[in-house]
Amino acid sequence: MLSVDVEQAAPVPLAARFDCAAGELVALVGPSGSGKSTLLRCIAGLTHPHRGTIVCRDRTWFDAAAGVRWSAQQRRVGLVFQHYALFPHLRALDNVALASGRPDPQAHARELLGRLGLDGLGARRPAELSGGQQQRVALARALAREPEVLLLDEPFSAVDQPARHDLYHELAALHRAVALPIVLVTHDLHEARRLADRMVILDRGRTLQQGTPAQVLSQPRNARVAELVGIRNHFEGRFHHTGEAGWARLAWGRDEVLALRVRDKGRIEDGVAVTWVVAAEHLGVHASPPSGPNVHRATLVEALPLGDIALCRFEVAGADAAVQLHQATSTLQRGELAVGREVFLQFDPNGVHIMPRRSAAA
Repeated sequence: MLSVDVEQAAPVPLAARFDCAAGELVALVGPSGSGKSTLLRCIAGLTHPHRGTIVCRDRTWFDAAAGVRWSAQQRRVGLVFQHYALFPHLRALDNVALASGRPDPQAHARELLGRLGLDGLGARRPAELSGGQQQRVALARALAREPEVLLLDEPFSAVDQPARHDLYHELAALHRAVALPIVLVTHDLHEARRLADRMVILDRGRTLQQGTPAQVLSQPRNARVAELVGIRNHFEGRFHHTGEAGWARLAWGRDEVLALRVRDKGRIEDGVAVTWVVAAEHLGVHASPPSGPNVHRATLVEALPLGDIALCRFEVAGADAAVQLHQATSTLQRGELAVGREVFLQFDPNGVHIMPRRSAAA
């Protein structure tokens, strides 16, 4: 288990707390300047925060109050940098062997290169390898330290899309094979959702929310988290109790004339202004009115093809904002969905996530 609880005011503000269990992959997600890489450097021992603790496997690597500051050399950390940081004058085999602490480092390096699909490439220097191959060498070098924690700093950003997908599969296989805490820094939400067991959302060095990708993306803690994770369907409304146990009414749209049946979890007072989100998997698009609650008439006003999917924008009758959804491009090509066509949107009551609206001062 890796446990991180660190704070500092400068040079990069931090107020971050999270855990990563053995065999778990945690993704640190946030905009540029949110402190993701700084946090990784703190874990690796390359920089020391002003306050807090870092504990790995019940050993305290850092405790500001107690004066404990293990160096990077004392910590068994495997770190993969964004731009690999391989020694250009050394062969791939030697780059990996240099990090090994075993009696026969060359044999250990050869084994790791083979595990990562680099058999026969050990004699090549970094310049003679593709970006994806260099990334595998960097990963093999990180594993050569036989680390207690594996840290990945945007490891796929410098490779092309086909190589990136191959590396995703290799990281997923590695994740299943090794019982290490793995911390991945990424700004790519699709990457985090695909690879991570849990996501930690950072903003200005502060932990805003953590949870499984499904939890964070469908139930953001507040409007800022919703913005950071790119939730498009984010609206305003007013929450009303109905007197029916477990259920409430959400008034929304122009002059709050539209209504949704939603879950009442007992946390929001009657008549309070709220913001709300709904994830795409909780929205249905129908040619004719379906049975069930929360059906609203809408018109497809824009469809932007993006390969096999299209980003579609639906204007809901009586609403001030549009609903955005991805739809299969094939449905447009077959004429089942067309710009200007009327459809019916159905909002799953269990998928509507409601948050109190914060004042500007708050």
